[in-house]
Amino acid sequence: MKNLILRVKILHDKFFSLVSYAQTPFLLVVRLYWGWQISQNGWGKLHNLPHVTEFFASLGLPAPGPTATFVATFEFIGGILLAIGLLSRVAALGFVIDMTMAYITADREALLSVFSDPDKFMAAAPFTLLFASLLVLIFGPGKIAVDMLLARWFPASEAGAPDSSN
Repeated sequence: MKNLILRVKILHDKFFSLVSYAQTPFLLVVRLYWGWQISQNGWGKLHNLPHVTEFFASLGLPAPGPTATFVATFEFIGGILLAIGLLSRVAALGFVIDMTMAYITADREALLSVFSDPDKFMAAAPFTLLFASLLVLIFGPGKIAVDMLLARWFPASEAGAPDSSN
């Protein structure tokens, strides 16, 4: 019995090791696809600010004009940052907030159905970007990202961070 458990553990470890190789390409695809999509969405909003402002006003958001401009600009620039992997977790956090607010203001019924009707919650427009943003926020951008390149060029100890060797 002990031998069987050991074999299962060895197989599990090998499987986990193989699957781990997919993490970086997966995160790259998530960042590129959703970064591009949200950047295009922001670009469209920037070119239709009167319509976006009118929509935000219909939702009862305060200062709909400046809010529309801020959201459109953030989605455009943040999408580019997410796609290239620069300030990835900061951009992802911003999109988590953005998509949560989209649920609260524009799709409250879907948000409130998260437990009673999960299909409705997952079919709502903000869901996929919220999920993709949570992936990048929690797991980082992956190894193929500007963030990782900068981390190699400027290690933490050189950037003024406390030296952990003490």
